[in-house]
Amino acid sequence: MAVSDPTAGTAGTHGPVAAPDTVKILVAGGFGVGKTTLVGSVSEIAPLRTEEPLTVAGLDVDDLKGIEEKRTTTVALDFGRITIGGDLVLYLFGTPGQQRFWFMWNDLAVGALGAVVLIDVRRPEAGFSAIDFFERRGIPFVVGVNGFHGLHPYPAQEIRESLALPADVPVLLCDARERDSCRDVLIALIDRVIASVTPRPGPVD
Repeated sequence: MAVSDPTAGTAGTHGPVAAPDTVKILVAGGFGVGKTTLVGSVSEIAPLRTEEPLTVAGLDVDDLKGIEEKRTTTVALDFGRITIGGDLVLYLFGTPGQQRFWFMWNDLAVGALGAVVLIDVRRPEAGFSAIDFFERRGIPFVVGVNGFHGLHPYPAQEIRESLALPADVPVLLCDARERDSCRDVLIALIDRVIASVTPRPGPVD
């Protein structure tokens, strides 16, 4: 985990103040699954967004099946920040979902310690590419199942089986509009990141 200089901060009567640890997290998934909404819901700062209106020129490129009401799209990234537990700061980078922007994912993944793969329960197949991306790179991830309009018609285990996910990948039902729901997903990811870097006990002689 990326750790800041422990001597940084303002020195007071009790000595130097330790700076919080900082971690880069990606929020990824297919087109229109709710990535921008999640970053905006949980960020403690005004999120940076690079959304542009969908145009007629993209009708033959972007698949709007199931999300016909969508009017904008992320063309670069979303950025937000959340502090967890007072001593851990997560920097959130939302990836663009359209296939024509996937070339940016490699650059955004540099330095990332973990990822949230967001799934739209109406279109779970849109998450396969993101899952494959992080599995190939060995980046720990969790799957957040975004229930649009607060609806979750399928249990987490059924979704796990349909996505052929390993048993150690957490699958969490969430609502990208709700801060507490998104925060729980991020906490589960941090637990998975910590588990991935914690040495396992060796055999007892």
